[in-house]
Amino acid sequence: MAEMPAGHEGQGFFATTLDSVIGLARKNSIWPLPFATSCCGIEFMATMGATYDLARFGSERVGFSPRQCDLLMVMGTIAKKMGPVVKQVYLQMAEPRWVIAVGACASSGGIFDTYSVLQGIDQVVPVDVYVPGCPPRPEAILDGVMRIQDLIGKESLRRRNGDQYKALLESYGIQ
Repeated sequence: MAEMPAGHEGQGFFATTLDSVIGLARKNSIWPLPFATSCCGIEFMATMGATYDLARFGSERVGFSPRQCDLLMVMGTIAKKMGPVVKQVYLQMAEPRWVIAVGACASSGGIFDTYSVLQGIDQVVPVDVYVPGCPPRPEAILDGVMRIQDLIGKESLRRRNGDQYKALLESYGIQ
């Protein structure tokens, strides 16, 4: 059960801020979009299974349409030719949107320090949480999802309209 946001409580009523209520709803209803290319994708499949069960965290609806999802989970080796595809998928997602880089390859290129491998997806899209490992255990992926939930729950409704966020997107060539 979700923790109640801070607020004023009395006999028969509870009052809190709109930011807190929306943050609580958003963090417990994440719709992930898996972008899996390698062994990290297999670990993600284990995370979705009954033993680890990502659905406990409000993420049971895994979508494969970017227009319906708000969490992009990039897992595995991303070739430089795939960089524009990852960016296009990111742009097709509705705001607010978040990104998790799962595994060493998505985070930093991993052991593949070659001309054809993107050395981290943060070169094409902004990343909110990095999950380390090669491949990361399902527990690490769950920890990454919980960290995203913490970010979502504490995020202000006005953050996405701020100058700092707009400057971040412009640094990636996103208008």
